Amino acid sequence: MKSADHHNGATQALAHHAATLSFDALPPSLVVMLKQCVLDTLGVAIGASGLAPEAKILAEHALEQGGKPDSTLLGFGTAVPASSAALVNGSLGHMLDYDDVGAGGHVSIVTIPVALALAEKRSRAGHPVNGRTLLSAIAAGTDIHTRLNQAIRIPDWTIAEGWFPTQMFGFLSGAATAAHVLGLDSVQTENALGIGFNQMSGSRQMAVGAATHMRSMQAGFSGQGAVLAAELAARGIVGSKEVIEGRYGLFRTYVRDATPDWPALLDGLGHDFPLLAKHGFKVWPACGYTRATNTAVLELRTEYNITPDEVAAIIVIGGTGGAQLLSEPLETKRRPQLAIDGKFSIPFTTAVMMVHGNVQLRDYTEAALHDPAVLAMADRVSWRADPDAAVPVGGESALSRPTVEMHLRDGRVLSRKANGVPGDPRHPIAQAQLEAKFRDCVSFAAKTIHSERVERAIALINDLENMTDAAEIVRVLA
Repeated sequence: MKSADHHNGATQALAHHAATLSFDALPPSLVVMLKQCVLDTLGVAIGASGLAPEAKILAEHALEQGGKPDSTLLGFGTAVPASSAALVNGSLGHMLDYDDVGAGGHVSIVTIPVALALAEKRSRAGHPVNGRTLLSAIAAGTDIHTRLNQAIRIPDWTIAEGWFPTQMFGFLSGAATAAHVLGLDSVQTENALGIGFNQMSGSRQMAVGAATHMRSMQAGFSGQGAVLAAELAARGIVGSKEVIEGRYGLFRTYVRDATPDWPALLDGLGHDFPLLAKHGFKVWPACGYTRATNTAVLELRTEYNITPDEVAAIIVIGGTGGAQLLSEPLETKRRPQLAIDGKFSIPFTTAVMMVHGNVQLRDYTEAALHDPAVLAMADRVSWRADPDAAVPVGGESALSRPTVEMHLRDGRVLSRKANGVPGDPRHPIAQAQLEAKFRDCVSFAAKTIHSERVERAIALINDLENMTDAAEIVRVLA
């Protein structure tokens, strides 16, 4: 696409992009990353089915609603209508807070569960979706999601304006993904975006103070809405127009920015994929805003060979509003009552890293939330603002880089600000590590998945572009 000198027709341009993007246009490096996203998303979702208490509640509710068994509930193995599967599987994807992250939050959990639910539905109906189509659908959705975030120039916008971009953008990126899987044309895809927009939501109130189950379900709502949007558009329902650039569209009404960076949104569609420079995978199962603090603590702990008993206090200084959100109210953050609370707490997660030298799934179990050593360390962790710190534009968790000040009992004060985090684009995670993470997560499935099926799924995903029926991946894991 030519350079975007103005924003007229932005929604139409994105709809055309989503409808016409071909697999052949995807850079090989993007194909590799998207397959990793599929592997990672399936792993963390299946793991949540056995680890997150709310997972069973959602699965049981979906089954009680009845309907055609079109798409599988990951980790449970039973099938429900595609929109219900998108609700449950999208929610499962964030329950462990172990899913990948980039510009605009968690792009995979709002696109991949949608794509797989519809691919499985089409396969059951005798119209299989091949791997190339699945990958190009996910590429279109994640590209739109990333670009929407890149266009916003408000400093620390997700905190300042109070939105979870994963859910809010997910109604659009998910709708674009779903439309591509269903083979909708540009006009139908524009209608799908309009229908998705009319369901838009995602306030950060769900994560103020003690986190709620709504925080883990954010992608479920947008995934369900995306499936509904594309399927209604396919039947001829007309959606709102100009939902990106319009008088009451996304930027004016939700973001409250009438002059976003339109070239960042529209330039290079079909050629440039900013996901490659922004996307990363988590090596620790906690909120993205804990990664920089974890990294700094681990570096100090390792470099100076510090034991937990030597630490008098750890002060986390500055960062974006996300660091403050995960640190206050302090007493609540030091004593999380639920796993999701612990994952959304800098004091608790920092304590886990200092005590154990790592952060793992087992560190958020019921017993681990009451670990005396971790709680004693959490009492020594606090946060304070840095009024002189520059607040970066955008809303990426990777932009939050607080300084960690470690006060030792011998009087030394060590300080560190992480220069990137493990799993980010500058410090990529190895394929073998991602596969090990997948195996670990899947081992917690609500319904046991035998090891040969796990290995078969890994092989299929690694060869996804050559599959004639992408739904086979889900069938193997069911």
